Amino acid sequence: MSKRVEDIFSFDAIADDCIKCGKCIPVCTIHNVNADEVTSPRGFIDLLGAYKRGNLELDKTAKGIFESCFLCTACVEVCPKSLPTDMIIEQVRSDIAQKFGIAWYKKAFFLLLRHRWLNDIAFKLGYTFQTCGFKIKSDIDSMTSRFNLPMIKSDRLMPSLTKTSFLNSHPENINNGGKRKVAVFIGCLGNYNYKNVGDSLLEILKALEIDAFLAKSQKCCSAPAYFTGDFDTVDYNAKFNIEYFEKFADDVEAIIVPEATCSAMLKIDYEHYFHDQPEWKARAKAVMSKVFMATEWLQHHTHLEHLLASKKKASPIVTYHDPCHAKKMQGIHEEPRNLIRQNYKIVEMSDPNLCCGFGGVTMQTEKYHFAKAAGVPKAAMIKETKAEIVSAECSACRMQINNSMHNAGVETVFKNPIELIAEALKS
Repeated sequence: MSKRVEDIFSFDAIADDCIKCGKCIPVCTIHNVNADEVTSPRGFIDLLGAYKRGNLELDKTAKGIFESCFLCTACVEVCPKSLPTDMIIEQVRSDIAQKFGIAWYKKAFFLLLRHRWLNDIAFKLGYTFQTCGFKIKSDIDSMTSRFNLPMIKSDRLMPSLTKTSFLNSHPENINNGGKRKVAVFIGCLGNYNYKNVGDSLLEILKALEIDAFLAKSQKCCSAPAYFTGDFDTVDYNAKFNIEYFEKFADDVEAIIVPEATCSAMLKIDYEHYFHDQPEWKARAKAVMSKVFMATEWLQHHTHLEHLLASKKKASPIVTYHDPCHAKKMQGIHEEPRNLIRQNYKIVEMSDPNLCCGFGGVTMQTEKYHFAKAAGVPKAAMIKETKAEIVSAECSACRMQINNSMHNAGVETVFKNPIELIAEALKS
């Protein structure tokens, strides 16, 4: 289902609105690794305006340019007019998908995101046979591929697979004896790869005596498909999640998500996507008002900070990376720090706001060289802090940063703030 951006924004109008001040250039992730004016925010805007006016053919060259954006929203954050460069690029990628199609391996991946039972089978088989195709690094829960495939690069560190997913490891309803209850949206990487994040969140809720509903029928938020232009998958998953959340939303205080990208997709991008479907937009806005990033809700709606203050201080030094979908899109950056610093010393890196360079499925496959290049300065910053742990509330950032540190020989360990908090509660 193609959705045209002119329903909310006009490519040429935005091109006319850009004052060419250049403030976006220094912060642009792709421009910093590919210093070409066409791969800069104002370059994207000009080309999109030309495309709308019929002066630019959507050919393979234009496709390559529009697929080079990391969608980090750094340009939107500094733009004097807050021009939505990321949103218009997300929309034109739908046109690209309609014209050129979607690569078979992406289609297969997005099919798994539509059907959790298929995903469960795929990851179960993957766990069983992972040693055949991967070299396991058990000390950091990661692995490297023995082969070079479109979705799996032989020179990239990948998160290892768990025997049983997070959602399949626990009952759907967990009674912690409290008078409060929240639902948990775990995210795909947290469910199948970084399972300890979910387990740690349950430990925190138990300490706070807050009951948990794991919402086991949840589907992928569909962020990977949205950023790639597969709007059919977005439509399918988003409508399912909205209808599903509506069924239990009144029974819980909040739906908490220990993942910045998933949270931003549910809270913000669903509304953007349904711009021309007013009924679904209203339903998304209503039910997703209950969605919070985990540290955001725990900081503002519980006594967790005071509980942590009563625990022992830990010795490891932590540095914190701000995921683009947390700070830039949701304004969340102090909450995880406030909770972490109750028990750990935080040393800030020189630019915690710098995009780690994950960039989505296309960036991690067809344009992996850009992702690798974007990860180099982040790894260097982490090394410079001499921190023993780097933390971010985003598993996509975790995957990218772990790979960047691996390539640079940086031995800092990555942990989600939820994991650090759960460890502190045990002290």
